[in-house]
Amino acid sequence: MVDNLEPGDREHVLIIEDDERLATLTRDYLEANGFRVTLEADGARGVEHIVALQPDLVILDLMLPGEDGLSICRRARTDYSGPILMLTARTDDMDQVLGLEMGADDYVAKPVQPRVLLARMRALLRRSESSEAAGGMRLTFGNLEIDSATREAWLYGDRIELTSAEFDLLWLLASNAGRVLSREEIFSQLRGIKYDGQDRSIDVRVSRIRPKIGDDPNHPHRIKTVRSKGYLFVKDG
Repeated sequence: MVDNLEPGDREHVLIIEDDERLATLTRDYLEANGFRVTLEADGARGVEHIVALQPDLVILDLMLPGEDGLSICRRARTDYSGPILMLTARTDDMDQVLGLEMGADDYVAKPVQPRVLLARMRALLRRSESSEAAGGMRLTFGNLEIDSATREAWLYGDRIELTSAEFDLLWLLASNAGRVLSREEIFSQLRGIKYDGQDRSIDVRVSRIRPKIGDDPNHPHRIKTVRSKGYLFVKDG
């Protein structure tokens, strides 16, 4: 069942969660904090609603009836580029990596404090807003072009399919071309939290971005890994 479809200026969040009590409590908390919320309990309708509604942010449970969250995330990414926050009771590191590889922007394990969830959501939304506010700046590196206003990138004139989180990371690296960015700095800039030394999300996203921008995953020339330091975007790769 889908509800709260009334139009408005509030940011729209789609919650795909089969735990009715949790979904309702989350909806009530988010609405009290200024969001417009739509609920969906059936994974089989998840992709349909993400694509049709184009919400500002999706909160997606991993374990769902009809279709699991990983499959929903992967399939929705063809037609949805907004932030997807995966919320699940499973804490296995491989699940987190799989979620990120399927295109999730962040991953939060249940139970999560409402204020923590809200902070992570706002961080995701703030990244998109700050990039748009940067103006129509376009960076060009040979056959690779990246535009902050449209949040798009092109290789040899062809548009590159990037998730919101992938674009944010690519833009951060490219706008600091020629300078090594540590994982600590990347985490601070993109997620507003300290790097705990364990999170692999940045590494996963770099591995996904490389082939998309024509970089050799085994011998990268554009986004280089600098051992014990971080990542370097090469100006003339």
